[in-house]
Amino acid sequence: MIGILCSLIVLAGVVYLLAKNYTPQAVLLCGGLVLLACTALFNIGPLLGPKQTTNLIFFDIFETFKNILSSRVAGLGLMIMSIGGFARYMDHVGASKALFALVARPLRAINSPYLLLAASFLVSQVLVIFIPSHSGLGLLLMVTLYPLLLRAGVSKLSALGVIGCAQYIDAGPGSGNALLAAKTAGIDVAEYFIHYQLVVFVPITLALAVVHYFVQRWWDKKEGYIYDAEAVAQMNLKEESDRPPLIYAALPILPLVLIIGFSKVVGSTVKMDVVTAMVISTLVSMLAEFIRSRDLKSVLQSLMLFFDGLGRQLTNVVSLIVCGEFFAAGLIKIGAVKAMIDGAQSAGLGLTTMVIVGSLIMAGTAFIMGSGNAAFFSFAPLTPQIASAMGVSTVTLLFPLQIMTSFGRVVSPITAAIVGIAGIAGVSPFQVVKRTAIPMLVAAVMNLVLYFALF
Repeated sequence: MIGILCSLIVLAGVVYLLAKNYTPQAVLLCGGLVLLACTALFNIGPLLGPKQTTNLIFFDIFETFKNILSSRVAGLGLMIMSIGGFARYMDHVGASKALFALVARPLRAINSPYLLLAASFLVSQVLVIFIPSHSGLGLLLMVTLYPLLLRAGVSKLSALGVIGCAQYIDAGPGSGNALLAAKTAGIDVAEYFIHYQLVVFVPITLALAVVHYFVQRWWDKKEGYIYDAEAVAQMNLKEESDRPPLIYAALPILPLVLIIGFSKVVGSTVKMDVVTAMVISTLVSMLAEFIRSRDLKSVLQSLMLFFDGLGRQLTNVVSLIVCGEFFAAGLIKIGAVKAMIDGAQSAGLGLTTMVIVGSLIMAGTAFIMGSGNAAFFSFAPLTPQIASAMGVSTVTLLFPLQIMTSFGRVVSPITAAIVGIAGIAGVSPFQVVKRTAIPMLVAAVMNLVLYFALF
């Protein structure tokens, strides 16, 4: 009983501090320390097994953190860091701009503003698979897609509504959430992407293109928007023109081709993991840069950008995974997870109820924190034990929650991407999330309906 009381107090404190925008890593780390200290103080159970213990329970608290850190940095963390390094290099060579220029060509032939808006949403969903950053993709679209939409007669807020939803699902092997979900479920990331994510990603995306068409038009009529060509011209909109050759559009796609092309999804006997794919793709990109610039010294120096990207991901994402898992370890050791499972079983709650309740919690947490990663990274380590107790596979419980987490982030006015694009456009983030709320509500309902219908 004392363990449950400690868990509730610590959990309330963690939620409060996160809602007040305290640093998530520090909050989760301190929460885990308190939970494990309470576990030791009240002799609730051992923190480590006989072969792992330091023989001093106080040190075992920090040994737990060390074990998680060494395990995650060497495994999942290295995958995420390599993706960050590759993304940093793609930003340096401008490959994302080339990719957008290639996929956006058909958009210029569309005359209807709201049809263009719907088509633009579909284009953004192609890009999200290769640009696994909500903020990065949002800012790219603000300097490429945003001027195109405004000149075509789309209102500023309608354009921001679509751009804000650009990464409404963390999809693809490059997503940190997808990588963690696959790793936790014990399946290949390519298998997770093809057999689970795409099954819901494609129909929801097609439906949301239609939803954006009607919702943004409805908001424009409600707010009395009238297209003013002269006012748009005075905005002095500038589309970035310093992009590399269109052949560079193939570079961001290369890792996905390698990961899926050499996986059991397509029956390949050759194995290709994420880190190897990112390193190969970066070296191919360096070769392309050398052919383009003929400056060997500069190209070799640019490799440091790859390592710079690695470091940034370690600081921003991997640290969050480690601290989230440490907090989860505290909840498990103190008995909170077991109590929750026992309570759910005694109340007769099945998988359906757990998924719906868990989805609401994930979306709500992401909304409060303005981050899908922080919410999901804190919960994911708990799912294997819960799934095992319910007699289902980990991926069965984890998958719908991973998808749902992104929806809460997209409607949060403190999300970095929302704040960034609102700042560029000179509007309030609250005006942007007003335009993303209805599409995300539709997406949330569709996600649950598709999950229960197909899995």
